[in-house]
Amino acid sequence: MIKKQNLIDMEGTVTESLPNAMFRACLDNGCQVLTHISGRIRRSYIRILPGDRVRAELSPYDLAKGRIIYRLKNKQTSNTQ
Repeated sequence: MIKKQNLIDMEGTVTESLPNAMFRACLDNGCQVLTHISGRIRRSYIRILPGDRVRAELSPYDLAKGRIIYRLKNKQTSNTQ
C-alpha cells in the first residue's frame, strides 16, 4: 500500500458518534474535526465508540475533516509503539 505524501497524521479522542459512520473527534492539539472511518476499518468490523483513542489523517487543504485510520488500544500512544 502506497502512503499518500501530503497527509497529516494526528491522534485524538472520539467525542461524538454521528450517522453514516461519521465521528467528531478532538485532536491532541485541541482542534475539533469531523472524521469518517477508512475502508480497512469498515471491512474489519472494528467498532469505534465515543471515548476511543484514534489516529486520523487530515488533508492539508481542509483541516476540519479527516479519516480515522487506526483505533488505538487502551493506554497506547504513538510514543510507546
